[in-house]
Amino acid sequence: MTRLIVWRHGQTEWNATQRYQGQSDVELDDVGRAQAAAAAECIAKEQPDAIVSSDLRRAADTAGALATVTGLPVRLDQRLREQHFGEWQGLTTDEISARFPDAWARWGRGEAADGLGIEDRAAFGRRAVDAVTDALTLGDVVVVVTHGGTALLGIGGLLGWPAETSSPLVVMMNGHWAEVVWHRRRARWALQAYNVGAAPALFFPDVRPDLHRAGPATLTPPTSRIPRSVPGPNAADIG
Repeated sequence: MTRLIVWRHGQTEWNATQRYQGQSDVELDDVGRAQAAAAAECIAKEQPDAIVSSDLRRAADTAGALATVTGLPVRLDQRLREQHFGEWQGLTTDEISARFPDAWARWGRGEAADGLGIEDRAAFGRRAVDAVTDALTLGDVVVVVTHGGTALLGIGGLLGWPAETSSPLVVMMNGHWAEVVWHRRRARWALQAYNVGAAPALFFPDVRPDLHRAGPATLTPPTSRIPRSVPGPNAADIG
């Protein structure tokens, strides 16, 4: 059974302050580095064959934590970068809503915010799926380290969800991961686990503690622990 583990990078200062990162190259903060190290210990137990990462530092450094544990090299792929948010990059959600109220309202309804340099969602989805598909040729258990939006569209593409429609999943929390498996008998991809975390103390314990499980991850939480999204295709990911 081919298994894909999609891992969102650890926290950055911009994540903590609700600032849109997009393709800005922001590094992990102390919390993010701790998240990466804790998650790496869990994911290493799944005996991955390959690690592929976005080339942005917050993802590449997260992948580096797993490389340290496993001894595997990290392959960098620009296609795994977050969506480019154009004029919104570097701004907080409050700043965006104040400066671009009409575009922000459209974005909240799941519509395109045209004229601001934001990367087309369909094109974003295609590059995410292409990158994930290519990564899957590297072994039976592959870890892809990426960003919240890229993870959503990469996973969704494998499962057959169009990029233009709302995802039934929320964006994964920083340092969390998902697993998608190929069922040969059914000849399809299936989501086996989502938003799995390594240690509650490192993953915002005051927010939905039911999403966290202490100790080594089995990557098979009950279906009831797979969170569903609010309406809209973007689920307010900020890179």
